[in-house]
Amino acid sequence: MSDLAVGIVGLGNMGGRIATRIQAGGLSLLGYDSDPERAPALGIAAAATLGELVAAVDLVALSLPDSSVVEAVVRGDGGILAAARAGQIVVDLGTSSPSSTRELAAELAQRGVAMLDAGISGGAAAAEKGTLTIMVGGEAEPLEAVRGVLATFSQKVFHMGAVGSGHATKLLNNFLNAVTLAATAEVMVAARMAELDLAQVLEVINASSGVSFASLNRFPSIIEGDYLEGGLTNRLMLKDVTLYVDMLRELGAPSLNVAGPLASFGLALGLGYGDLISNRVVDAIGDVAGGVRVSAG
Repeated sequence: MSDLAVGIVGLGNMGGRIATRIQAGGLSLLGYDSDPERAPALGIAAAATLGELVAAVDLVALSLPDSSVVEAVVRGDGGILAAARAGQIVVDLGTSSPSSTRELAAELAQRGVAMLDAGISGGAAAAEKGTLTIMVGGEAEPLEAVRGVLATFSQKVFHMGAVGSGHATKLLNNFLNAVTLAATAEVMVAARMAELDLAQVLEVINASSGVSFASLNRFPSIIEGDYLEGGLTNRLMLKDVTLYVDMLRELGAPSLNVAGPLASFGLALGLGYGDLISNRVVDAIGDVAGGVRVSAG
């Protein structure tokens, strides 16, 4: 078990669950969130300021919504750069722009601070169980130093290469997640309109070439009225797909299949589902089909 003192910034849907797992693992943990009520509600010791947290810990874990927030936390007044000391490690557990991550890592390195970009996958349920998959970019030495901490909330850790490669891999994975979720939602709405038995349709899909994580793990619950609340929202899914497009533009790579998920999750945002779990995209598609619902609830 790691003997690092750990601080976590951001105690929302994922950060709160990760923090709970870290604390249950017996590690020294300090939390900070823009909402001062979150840490006490989780039973976690709270830092009064971000600077106080950074001064007290060896490892600063970030669970924040996007690169703009990460940049503000690192560079802002009283932020990580202002309070950091040599030898500390910053781990960004969010889904951020790889180019932004590389820039922040270079700035932190000037202070003797190592940065790891550690995209996570598995959703809220895996966070609660401690079975997340983590894809890490950065140097091997700081990764080895934090493995004990990562082990409290993950089952698999992949070292993808240099800093930025973890977030790049996360964007690739999340794009496929977005494509299959949106496409399966569309298919389920069409199946309902065709008056098919949705459970049987899923059984066929899951035994055939159309199978996906969404058809195996999401829609058997959704059609029974359980949307598996607590995971990635439609707003954040749209953000991730947009980051994927930005990354492909920077790479000069073709992006031929982005229209579907951009349209689907953009629709969900426009119809008021932005802050609900991304599985609710099926209701947004159902709305434009005339109010169709695939859920039995």
